[in-house]
Amino acid sequence: MVKSLRSGNEKAYTLLFHEYYRPLTVFANKYLNDLESSKELVQDLFVYLYEKRKSLVVTTSLRSYLYQSVRNRCLNQLNKNDVRREFQKQALQNQDSDESLEKQIMANELEHEIFRIVSQLSSKCREVFIMSRTKGLKNQEIAEKLHISIRTVETHISKALKTLRESLGSEYDYD
Repeated sequence: MVKSLRSGNEKAYTLLFHEYYRPLTVFANKYLNDLESSKELVQDLFVYLYEKRKSLVVTTSLRSYLYQSVRNRCLNQLNKNDVRREFQKQALQNQDSDESLEKQIMANELEHEIFRIVSQLSSKCREVFIMSRTKGLKNQEIAEKLHISIRTVETHISKALKTLRESLGSEYDYD
């Protein structure tokens, strides 16, 4: 099937879509609990497969590759949503205070910039940073959950903070 896809056989691509679209959508929905987002995520995967068909490398079964791809995309989307929700929550708290409109606008712009920077970190670095900063987990807890060393956790957090400092400047306190 992969050879047929790689060669541009649209019949094989259509067959693959009809066979896997629905089960992959149901699978994605178990992670996202949002049918429309799940459908969109699976559609995006099939578009990606079609666009990258000539360079497609599948080392497992095609079925396993598809499910693993959906799982990874769901986890990435959930991570982005967690960060976005946390920053939105902080922005709402700031709006309740007596800050001026200008400060609220600046805080909103900063929030979006932080989200953009954090979303560009490597997936493991982003995951560690979110667990540390938004979920409040200690380095030891993160290391145990992710099965990595405390030193690796510290390295990821340091890298994320360094990236934020370099991108935003030193006038902000990230620690």
